[in-house]
Amino acid sequence: MSSECLITGGTVVFPHTGTQPADIVIRNGRIAAVCEPGGVGRAGAVVDASNLHVFPGIIDAHIHFGYAEPPNEYTTETVHAAKGGVSTVIAYLLHNESYKDIFAARKAECEARAHIDFGFHFCASSEIHLKELDFYAGEYGVTSLKYFMQYKGEEGRYVGLDGTDDGFMYSLVHRAAQVDGLLLVMHPENIEVVQRVRGDFQLEGRNTLRDYCLSKPDFIESENMVRAMYFAEDANVPIYFPHVSCRRGLEDAQFYRQRYDRVVLETCPHYLTHTLDSEVGSIGKCNPPLRTQSDVDAMWQGLSDGSIAVFASDHVPRKRATKEKGIWQASQGFPSSGLILPILLSEGYHKGRLSLQRVAQLLCLTPAKVFGLSRRKGNIFVGADADFTLVDLEKTTEIRAANLGSYSDYSLYEGWQMKGWPVMTMVRGEVVMRNGEIVGYPGFGRYLHRPL
Repeated sequence: MSSECLITGGTVVFPHTGTQPADIVIRNGRIAAVCEPGGVGRAGAVVDASNLHVFPGIIDAHIHFGYAEPPNEYTTETVHAAKGGVSTVIAYLLHNESYKDIFAARKAECEARAHIDFGFHFCASSEIHLKELDFYAGEYGVTSLKYFMQYKGEEGRYVGLDGTDDGFMYSLVHRAAQVDGLLLVMHPENIEVVQRVRGDFQLEGRNTLRDYCLSKPDFIESENMVRAMYFAEDANVPIYFPHVSCRRGLEDAQFYRQRYDRVVLETCPHYLTHTLDSEVGSIGKCNPPLRTQSDVDAMWQGLSDGSIAVFASDHVPRKRATKEKGIWQASQGFPSSGLILPILLSEGYHKGRLSLQRVAQLLCLTPAKVFGLSRRKGNIFVGADADFTLVDLEKTTEIRAANLGSYSDYSLYEGWQMKGWPVMTMVRGEVVMRNGEIVGYPGFGRYLHRPL
């Protein structure tokens, strides 16, 4: 057998069956064969994966573009992701009016700059969005819509979204149920409780990271999760909870699934590695906030036992200066797309919390299934896109923001030593990153139209 490209000598991490030695043949950007080691003869190009583990290309299903320096972020943040082994990202777009007004421009901007493949989620916040759900899914291939339960009154103005109410949410879940294959992403947060507690704290002069975190207690997340599941069950529509942060919410979802199981959970890096007592100051501000060590332990358990199905970054690329303000004024979130794999390897696999197979499920197989990419991404099978992440499990790297490639100039993990590191990222058969250096070009990434 001849091939255009051959990955040979590596241990392949199959999401369904685990690890085994195998050679992979690539032709025309797709996987042409998966063979026993040494089973392929001639090859136009050879990737020597000796002493490496070969994962399907990593998918980060939760990132944000446009908060810092659009449209250049489409370059910097896909560079950052590719350096961390990510071959596909799905970004949230927020717009108050029809997405017909902005989709073509955003897609073109990203197509001209992205180093890796990309897709979009849309945020639903207005009556026009309800009317156009079918169009978004059919014409744009955007089959996931996010709803911010906390954006009531003026709360969403800082991101340009009108406030809604439970009546809108009721219409949204029932309208979404009419579009088979559509997924609702629900941000659960009881903003009325937050506003009251936050106001009391500010009057008392409380201004630490711990105070900020306590102003958003686990109740405000878990209570809204239960309400969202009740709404979803009434309409029989699948829902997805991003950035689950607390034991209470996880346990409520586990309990509710006994009567309604169309519920998928995601968590993020910082909920595995930091608590409200971490000494990071306003750098650690995020939403949902950092929780307790008990909550951290619960997130790890949920990842291990399958209760949490997807691991994603909630990546936000802002400068450090936006974080170095008083806790109530500091911006929320941090850059971390390029660290989702190293964190699961270093803190998960090497510490006995997760198998390599489970890592591949969390970062590849399940996000591809949940977000409509499984026909071509997230697994290793003949006909799939030749997206791969090659990992040196023994490589230890000290995290330095200056080396991560993001527009952001800081990292929550500055100075951390992480064991297990991606040394090559391939997208559709082309090497995008090799040994920490970007060797691909901006504009190589393609938009992913996700079919219903």
